[in-house]
Amino acid sequence: MLYIHPVFQSLVTLLVIYVLNIGVHRFRALHLKHKTRFNWKRHVKLGKLSLATLLIGALSGAMVAKAVWGVYLATGLHAGVGMIIVPLTIFGFGSGFYMDRIKKKRAALPLLHGINNCMLLILCLLQAATGMEIIKSLL
Repeated sequence: MLYIHPVFQSLVTLLVIYVLNIGVHRFRALHLKHKTRFNWKRHVKLGKLSLATLLIGALSGAMVAKAVWGVYLATGLHAGVGMIIVPLTIFGFGSGFYMDRIKKKRAALPLLHGINNCMLLILCLLQAATGMEIIKSLL
């Protein structure tokens, strides 16, 4: 059971990288005035999937901690970063949902959405590093 969470989250992190790559095209067009092609529908569909899966992963991580150590948030920095990931994920999902529902020219919200989700990716990579340390400590 202990290995399901890290494998699942590693796959989600790869999906987040892919979705971010699609979003970079939007950033380039909107803020750098480059001519690029932005696949809006794919970005939205995979963005929803990746953010929802990150949220499920954070919750499942807490459940794994409870099952293994008997308490939630037992993994120190790993748990703390997970707690930061949750509200950022909710903001990323909400801002993306809003922009998809109410389509209009805007610059600030897409930029905040992108910065937020870049921070999420960085935190996911930090989670991978701290998670590997937890697994090593259990071996």
